[in-house]
Amino acid sequence: MGVQPDLAAAIAAQTDVTMQEKFERTPLARFPAAIAVARVQAPGYESHTAASHGRGAYSVVTTRDVEKPEHLAKLAKLDGVREVGPISRVLIPAQLKSDQELREAAASMRADMLLIYTLDTNYYVRDMAAPLSVVTLGLSPNQQARVTTTASAVLMDTRNGYIYGLAEASDSYNRLASACTNEDAVDAARIKTESAAFGKLIVELEKTWKDVFARYGKPSAAEHVGG
Repeated sequence: MGVQPDLAAAIAAQTDVTMQEKFERTPLARFPAAIAVARVQAPGYESHTAASHGRGAYSVVTTRDVEKPEHLAKLAKLDGVREVGPISRVLIPAQLKSDQELREAAASMRADMLLIYTLDTNYYVRDMAAPLSVVTLGLSPNQQARVTTTASAVLMDTRNGYIYGLAEASDSYNRLASACTNEDAVDAARIKTESAAFGKLIVELEKTWKDVFARYGKPSAAEHVGG
């Protein structure tokens, strides 16, 4: 039998090239870190209160319809964070293929990290698992309309896309189906649920950041001046 090759050499030889590049990425952010924020959704996304920008693999929502000012303010107050700000629409190209475009926009803001999040909302009639529509809502007064949103986020390095951490949170909202008789009522339920889910996501991101800062952070003495 031959000699077992060095593990590192075996990994390098047998790992797909595209995956090897990702494994070799290292954290490059400096602390305290500036964080750029972007909400992404499916291509062509729109709601009663927001429209998306860009086409291709995804789109970016720059309207703050469910996010509250205090949400990002909480992140900005965390140890090791210099500032947090949303990416402006003027920095987002029309064609979107990967996280590269958003990282380039974050770089224009001189942000060390990029926080990308998305909101996935579904509407169901309880116990039937049937998708709701404006036509069917309200026709079953003895059943409940359930709106569920899952908010997910990834925190990455602006310079090379290194992933620092992930976070996820969900929220649900129940109403009698007879109360959801028009598009405005449905959209009000969506906004309520998405806002609650995003608020919970911020709480999870606070936990994620504490782990990130403990592992990668190198705060300077200046960070604590006056604190």
